Amino acid sequence: MIHTYQLTGMTCNSCESKVKSSLLSLPDINSVEVSKDTNTATITMEKHIALNTLQEALKKAGDKYQIIATQQSEVEEQTKSWLATYKPLLLIFAFISFIALVSAQMNHQIYWMHFMRIFMAGFFLTFSFFKFLDLKGFAESYAMYDIIAKRFKDWGYIYAFLELILGIAFLLDFNPIITNWSAIIIMSTSIIGVLQTVLNKTKIQCACLGSVFKLPMSSVTIFEDGLMIVMSVTMLLIM
Repeated sequence: MIHTYQLTGMTCNSCESKVKSSLLSLPDINSVEVSKDTNTATITMEKHIALNTLQEALKKAGDKYQIIATQQSEVEEQTKSWLATYKPLLLIFAFISFIALVSAQMNHQIYWMHFMRIFMAGFFLTFSFFKFLDLKGFAESYAMYDIIAKRFKDWGYIYAFLELILGIAFLLDFNPIITNWSAIIIMSTSIIGVLQTVLNKTKIQCACLGSVFKLPMSSVTIFEDGLMIVMSVTMLLIM
C-alpha cells in the first residue's frame, strides 16, 4: 500500500536523505520518496503503519520534522484503524446475522420474528461464552463503568450467567413475554453506564467480549446494547 503525507521541516538535500533514512529504518516499509519542494513523503508499506509510529522514527533525523496525514490518507488511516479494532465484533455480528437469516427462511419467505429471536439467542450465547473465558477479568472490567457493578462487585459474575440464561431462553422460545422483558430490563440497565462513559469521553476497555478482545468503549457499544433493546421491544409489540 502507498500513502502520501505532508512532511515539514526539510530545507536541503541533506534533510531529505536523513528523513528518508529514518523512515526506511522501520520494518514493513519498502520505499520512501520525499521532497523538500512540495513538503511531501510518499511511503510504500507492506501493512498499515500508524502516524505516531512514523513520527517517532523521524525523531532520529531531528525534532524539526513533522509528518502530517493528508485528508485522504487520514480518512484511510481512521477507517483501517476502526476496522482493525472492531473486526472481532463485526465478524461475530455477521456470523450471527447469517445463521439467523438462514434459519428464518421458510417457504421462500423470511420470518422476521424468528430472525430476531435466533439473533438474540446467538448474541447472548456468544457474548456470554467470551465472558466465561475470563470471568474474573470481565467482572473487574465491568465494574469500571456499570452502575450496578460499581456498587455490587459480584454483579459482573451474575450478569454473565444472566446472558447465558437469556440466550438459552431465546433459543428455546421460552415464554417470549418474560424473556423479552428480562432482556429489555437487563440491557437498559447496562446501557446507562455505557452512555455515561462515552458521553464523558472516558477511555476504558469495553467488557462486552470479556477480556479476550481489547475493545474500547465507544458508540459501537451503545449501538450493540441499543439493538438488543429495540429487537426485544419490537417482538413484544408484534406479539
